[in-house]
Amino acid sequence: MSFKEIHDVPKNHQLTINLPESFPSKQRVVVTVEEVPLSKKEKLKLMKRAASDPQFIEDMKEVNSDFDLINNEGL
Repeated sequence: MSFKEIHDVPKNHQLTINLPESFPSKQRVVVTVEEVPLSKKEKLKLMKRAASDPQFIEDMKEVNSDFDLINNEGL
């Protein structure tokens, strides 16, 4: 038997899992915790914030500079 639940991570980073009553009580279980991918709306919000983040802008300048060197090698 298996079941799946999605939870928000609380500030204390602790979750309690309540198994259904029908779940066999003498069984072993595997608990896997995975991050839920961000929604498109959440991703766009983060991208808009990054556009004005000084560290992100500096990193992008550095990456672009590195690629400029590579792009000009064939000329």
